[in-house]
Amino acid sequence: MWADYRASRPGLPDEGEPPVECFGDSPALADELIAFVTDGPKRATAGLVAAYAADGEPLPRVGSHWVACGGDGRPRVVLRTQELRVGPLSSVDAQFAWDEGEYDRSLESWLDGHRRFFRRECERIGIEFSDELEVVFERFSRVWPPGLAD
Repeated sequence: MWADYRASRPGLPDEGEPPVECFGDSPALADELIAFVTDGPKRATAGLVAAYAADGEPLPRVGSHWVACGGDGRPRVVLRTQELRVGPLSSVDAQFAWDEGEYDRSLESWLDGHRRFFRRECERIGIEFSDELEVVFERFSRVWPPGLAD
């Protein structure tokens, strides 16, 4: 998928191989969330800064690409980071929840789901959960395949 995208954009600067990742922390959740990207309005995501550090992964950069997969690990879409903000979980706003495009798109629903997910992440990396943990709030666009490009 990445090679096809690169071939279609000969002037694109070389940034090396992009991260290849699934949304969520289980195959079922990955499938559910990738559907919000490919078939719905999901154009944002959020991750714990501490999880990036624990996994030895750099934070995303504006303009960088990544490949999002389904729960089976198959690439489904190439995404490009459009906007980033790092701040405490407590700083999320209703517009970001809406842009993330999941479920009823409300701030309350977003906080409920992300607190549950971030608690699991905290347990995995061995830190205590708090609404003051630093989060990377990322907005993205779909750039490949052509039928999905925004």
